[in-house]
Amino acid sequence: MRSLLPGQTIGVLGGGQLGRMIILEGRKMGYRFVTLDPSEDAPGVQVSDHHVKANFNDLDAVDQLASLSDLIVYEFENIDPTLVGRLEQQTALPQGSKLLEVTRHRLMEKAAIEEAGVPVAPYAKVSSTDELHQAIRTIGLPAVLKTVTGGYDGKGQWIFRTEEDVTEWEKQNDAWSQIYVLEKFIPFLKEISVVVARSVTGEIQSFPPAVNIHRNHILHLSIAPATVEDVIRKQAVKLAEQVADHLEVVGLLAVEMFLHADGHLYINELAPRPHNSGHYTYDACNPSQFEQMLRAVIGLPLVKPTLYRSAIMMNLLGEHKEAFYHSFHQLPSNIKAHWYGKNEAKTGRKMGHITVLTDDLSQGLAQLDQLNICPPLTPAEEKAVWT
Repeated sequence: MRSLLPGQTIGVLGGGQLGRMIILEGRKMGYRFVTLDPSEDAPGVQVSDHHVKANFNDLDAVDQLASLSDLIVYEFENIDPTLVGRLEQQTALPQGSKLLEVTRHRLMEKAAIEEAGVPVAPYAKVSSTDELHQAIRTIGLPAVLKTVTGGYDGKGQWIFRTEEDVTEWEKQNDAWSQIYVLEKFIPFLKEISVVVARSVTGEIQSFPPAVNIHRNHILHLSIAPATVEDVIRKQAVKLAEQVADHLEVVGLLAVEMFLHADGHLYINELAPRPHNSGHYTYDACNPSQFEQMLRAVIGLPLVKPTLYRSAIMMNLLGEHKEAFYHSFHQLPSNIKAHWYGKNEAKTGRKMGHITVLTDDLSQGLAQLDQLNICPPLTPAEEKAVWT
């Protein structure tokens, strides 16, 4: 494949903040961009050269995006793979529909991870009351029930700690209208994520692993480099690259995993795109995950990531908007602010993020506390960072 040249146009399927950051990095490389999104003022739309305002199932709009683009990328995975397949028939779409089909379906995803020889938590397909109770007898409690498609930031997930939890869920979900997957709950010490880039040539490069802290199932902090032993970091990268190679990823793959108390790593989820836990790379690394993704799909040589300084990325949600605005003019030079330009600040909605660049993670966390944008880490969260 011949590399795309500056001045040519990249289509972006989706207009969210990930698309926005892809476009901002691509502009520095000289590319033009066209977006397809139902909103006329989404974060990515604000910085694109041209916008096709339509739903993602609008075939005429999909065809229009193809006609305007020399190459297309997608910035999120909750989209029908058949539409992506339609685009593949018309223009270059290096990420492909196959990867999308696998990673948006939890059962297919887990099977693919196992085929790559990488461990996942014990799981079972569940589509009836009998199957649910059989799976619980086999896997045991606690366990997590998840929809096989859709769901993010904790949506479409239920934790069963006791039989009473199961009974209560059944009362509220008496109609089995979809398939679920039941997973063994892993008593993990930390959640770690690795963003891997794999190019159209098969070249692979990984960003330093990050430790993630969630609040209400939404990512709160990502800390890089991960506060684990070097052997764990190397193992996390090895497993992530093993999965990316097996799936023949082109672009980026974010690999989330749990670190068990016994030192074993278990893969939790995959995302075939830039990832929230990789936002720290925008300010702390050369290249950022967004530039590396573009290099991968375009066919440029990948860059071995360099982490200039330790970094702490904190998500800014709708409920943090006023406190962020109040502190904005007092941000020191080592704290970088990114605001996505969304019009409505809803509770739990990702409105932006800030990244603390530091030579001392303890001092960096203290700086975040001093901003008073959100509550400081709880003792349990502190333990998850440092243990």
